[in-house]
Amino acid sequence: MDISVIIPVYNKTAYIERCLQSIFSQDFPSFEAIAVDDGSTDVSGKICDNWAEQETRLKVFHIENSGVTAARRYGLEHAKGKYIMFADADDLLMPGALKRMYEAITQTNADEVIGPYEDQYGKCHDSGMRDFVDQEPLIRDLLATKNSFCVLWGIIFKKELLDGCLGAPKEIVEREDSLMQIKCLMKSPKVFFVAEPAYLHYEDIPNNRVEDLHMIRIYDEELRKTLQPQWERYRSAFVRHQIKVYEKFIDKRQFHVLNAYYRPLRQQLDKTIPLADRMAILLPPRISYFFVHYYKKIRKALS
Repeated sequence: MDISVIIPVYNKTAYIERCLQSIFSQDFPSFEAIAVDDGSTDVSGKICDNWAEQETRLKVFHIENSGVTAARRYGLEHAKGKYIMFADADDLLMPGALKRMYEAITQTNADEVIGPYEDQYGKCHDSGMRDFVDQEPLIRDLLATKNSFCVLWGIIFKKELLDGCLGAPKEIVEREDSLMQIKCLMKSPKVFFVAEPAYLHYEDIPNNRVEDLHMIRIYDEELRKTLQPQWERYRSAFVRHQIKVYEKFIDKRQFHVLNAYYRPLRQQLDKTIPLADRMAILLPPRISYFFVHYYKKIRKALS
């Protein structure tokens, strides 16, 4: 078995059918798909079961709701492929994706291969990176929460690279994919970028995930432990990451977070932190809101 495609599934009745169709339309001879129904309360799991009755390459597992990272980890534990790809249940693989990504990783002997992706509006999201890329700028990009490349989907991994990288606590419901990728990159893998999109990502799909301070505290602790072996190299990038998350709270007018968690960041600022981020944390939250909010609106308009 060459490739295992792992699909975490939670309440995706409206989308899972087309996801599976995109996978089993691939022109690649040696792959399996593993759908992990993470305690869905709709008929997503039943749809997967129905597909498995007709499609021998599909394995379906039903587990108690444990979060998307645990579902991916469960799928990985049952994967027989030498290489792993992940697909979200509301997204699609592009035609020929498995074949192209397999050729790229076997020809380059990379540990992971990353491709651009398209969205449902026809826009191609391309970092512009090509060939082999060092890990450090990728980690810094992820910490700044402005990554320009696929984080989890749109990537093919050597299976062994993922060992120990899918351990995020259930409470982490946002940016868990970034955390997983940072854990991979901290192993100093060979990362190769290709030019052709492999993945179609549906943006703006509604979800009920809530990013609160309880989750952020757990996330930050897990991230700090991940970076610890090279802490001096990434300390300022970690501080910047915290400020970027703080800005998201402020943009939602959740001003209480400064005193509840983020005020100590003011003591950790130095010139390695961009001026705009320093200003965001130094200004009173209600003033910082206007700075952050309109900056985000301008960036979105220009993108």
